[in-house]
Amino acid sequence: MSSAVCTVGSVINNARNLNREFTITARVVAPKRPTLPELSLKGIPHTDLHVREIVQRQLYTRHSDHNLCRKPEFNPEFLEDAYDRCRDICAEYAKTFYLGTRLMTEERQKAVWAIYVWCRRTDELVDGPNATHMSATVLDRWEERLEDLFNGRPFDMLDAALTDTVQKFPLDIKPFRDMIEGMRMDTKKSRYENYQELYLYCYYVAGTVALMTVPVMGISPESSSHASSIYNSALSLGIGNQLTNILRDVGEDALRGRVYLPQDELAQYGLCDDDVYSRRVTDNWREFMKGQINRARFYFNQAEEGASKLDKDSRWPVWSSLLLYRTILDAIEENDYDNLTKRAYVGRTKKLLMLPLSYTRSVSMPGFAFH
Repeated sequence: MSSAVCTVGSVINNARNLNREFTITARVVAPKRPTLPELSLKGIPHTDLHVREIVQRQLYTRHSDHNLCRKPEFNPEFLEDAYDRCRDICAEYAKTFYLGTRLMTEERQKAVWAIYVWCRRTDELVDGPNATHMSATVLDRWEERLEDLFNGRPFDMLDAALTDTVQKFPLDIKPFRDMIEGMRMDTKKSRYENYQELYLYCYYVAGTVALMTVPVMGISPESSSHASSIYNSALSLGIGNQLTNILRDVGEDALRGRVYLPQDELAQYGLCDDDVYSRRVTDNWREFMKGQINRARFYFNQAEEGASKLDKDSRWPVWSSLLLYRTILDAIEENDYDNLTKRAYVGRTKKLLMLPLSYTRSVSMPGFAFH
């Protein structure tokens, strides 16, 4: 999402409303049987994560200010090659999202591809083919590299694409640092005692992507919503996507000795790690999963309004992501909640059929809701 082109009135309106609290306090009952527990939707207050400060810096940093002292001169052909490489990586590993970006302006396309590639490279430090060589030192060096590219000193071609993006859009470095912190968490933690701990992890590894991309995607000039609510919706999409990833990959993560499920909630349903490792789908497991799926859907519902308030050229990839991840939750249900021995899979045909639907949602009037 790019530096939003707003009218003077909407900028003033955003400024007046920035002091609103960035937190979700709603609760939902997962299983509807009265004997079963409620699952909290309340994560870490966004004030603790300094989200408001990030939004303020990204909204009100003047273009001349955020370019100050960071003006590397790249050979145009080199830069074009760098963005082409980012495009190819995005097209290979995020096909549905990539197709959605094709409606965006060329400048925004390139920026989103550059951000995607940096996030992918960061994730692969922990989960990629060289993850066995992971150490705290590796992540420290990666963060130093991040500082360098934000200051106009990219290490390689792919870094150069992000450096150029930072020149063109008011991106704050904190969400990028926070994502690296999420990778550190992954090297230290394999259990999460409660949903608040899991929410923090989801913010670090996925909510941060929303904060990175809102300035590139842009907020619609016609939107009457203040920036805080749109950023909040974007964060909800990131949290919902990561919760869905976790539910899809329960069985695979268990093989690596990892359980990304709140331990206290497992216990409330009479479950523990041994039940995950046994890979047996019981009635208690099904009821537990119903609640987890409902929680992820809550965040997708929260994300909808903001998705329709983005710049019209940027909505398609966001809606594509939202509908795709919702379909993964449907697939878990279709597998009778067996995500211990089966991986919920959305086939290529279904993904392609989703594109016209997501496009329809993207051009619908803001305020239109689909559940």
